[in-house]
Amino acid sequence: MAKPNYSFEKRQRELAKKKQQEAKQAKKKAPRDDVKPDDARRGPPEGYL
Repeated sequence: MAKPNYSFEKRQRELAKKKQQEAKQAKKKAPRDDVKPDDARRGPPEGYL
């Protein structure tokens, strides 16, 4: 039976963790659009019709 390649598994875990951290950092740096959905919920502006 073949021996498990622990260094390969460790490298894969490290790459997955790094990718996850990068995604988290990118999400933190992304501009927030919290104000825009509020404007959309109010409906059309006055005098629209």
